[in-house]
Amino acid sequence: MVSDFKPAERLKRIKPSGIRRVFSLAQGIPDVISLSVGDPDFTPPKHALDAGWQAAKEGKTHYAPTNGISELRESLAQKAYRNYGLHYDPNSEILVTVGGTEAIFLALTGLLNPGDEVLIPNPGFVVYEPSVLLAGGAPVHVPLLKKNDFKPSIDDVTSLITDKSRVMILNFPNNPTGAVLSYDEVAALAKIAVERDLIVISDEVYEKIIYDNAKHYCLATFPGMRERTLVVNSFSKTYAMTGLRVGYVYGPKELISYVWLLHQYVVACVNSLAQYVALAALRGPQDFVKDMVKEFDRRRRLVYKRLNEIEGVDCALPKGAFYVFPNIEGFNTSSEKFAEFLVRKAHITVVPGSAFGSYGEGYIRISYAASYEQLEEALNRIEKVVKRLK
Repeated sequence: MVSDFKPAERLKRIKPSGIRRVFSLAQGIPDVISLSVGDPDFTPPKHALDAGWQAAKEGKTHYAPTNGISELRESLAQKAYRNYGLHYDPNSEILVTVGGTEAIFLALTGLLNPGDEVLIPNPGFVVYEPSVLLAGGAPVHVPLLKKNDFKPSIDDVTSLITDKSRVMILNFPNNPTGAVLSYDEVAALAKIAVERDLIVISDEVYEKIIYDNAKHYCLATFPGMRERTLVVNSFSKTYAMTGLRVGYVYGPKELISYVWLLHQYVVACVNSLAQYVALAALRGPQDFVKDMVKEFDRRRRLVYKRLNEIEGVDCALPKGAFYVFPNIEGFNTSSEKFAEFLVRKAHITVVPGSAFGSYGEGYIRISYAASYEQLEEALNRIEKVVKRLK
């Protein structure tokens, strides 16, 4: 081993994922219930898995085109038009990526020069800040506060934009809060992006997981936004394919081309068989998605009701995704210590809100992607042990 080894300077500001840290604490606990990882407990549609098996039997196990198999890109173009009335050229404006996370990382890597500022939500998905830092950019935190239903204040956004601002990252439906924006709220953010000449990375991986007649509005549909927006999406959440790692990104050719350039050197192509599974899921009946969201809604209501019955917990009802973000300040402890307490005493894993940014302190994220029965048991354990903290 090299005795004086030192990691690259760029890594000094990167912290390990708070989600993985809690996950590691639970290793070796036999009866632990995980409410930490955003991984639906559903099996992908059978017809989709069968398509992957058939592709394997046909020997489709070699390199795929760097930007994705043509049939999948064409189907994604049809999806964009069918859902949002957007036209994207499948040959130059759609890229299949290794999950949505690769798309986000490569987009930032290709967009940012040293010191360029990026507006990111706080609390926000744990990938955003490290990706900005590794790309040489400067993260600027946009607070998502409970008093605003965890939505960005237009005044806050406007006040944070400077001459160095280059990119804004939006994520709705939101992880970790479950917030969903109205039409007027998306329109206001789009107007700012146009007026201040910002490029927007719109992370819309939870677009299909919404409740209570809420509606998702794709940012690229608003005036002046198609030409400045990279719409990131994934099959992971919609079709419970987290481990297959198939994501995609829509955008104008000028933006997609540099993401494609980086992508070819980072991964060459996305897993060929996984792309055929994704293709079949997209082309086939969508009953799976509807049924999954219906079950998520049932779980959402259970978790919301039970948490608010616990003294010291204050939980808002989310409109999207499959997370709740309850406030635990009533226990007079940090979110990290609270999460560790639940692991050790209740054998439950949740994520401390601080893992998602400074404005997440005082909260925890609970994923209701576990089964209804597991959630009931977990909530019983939580209710029992937190009495020791009061």
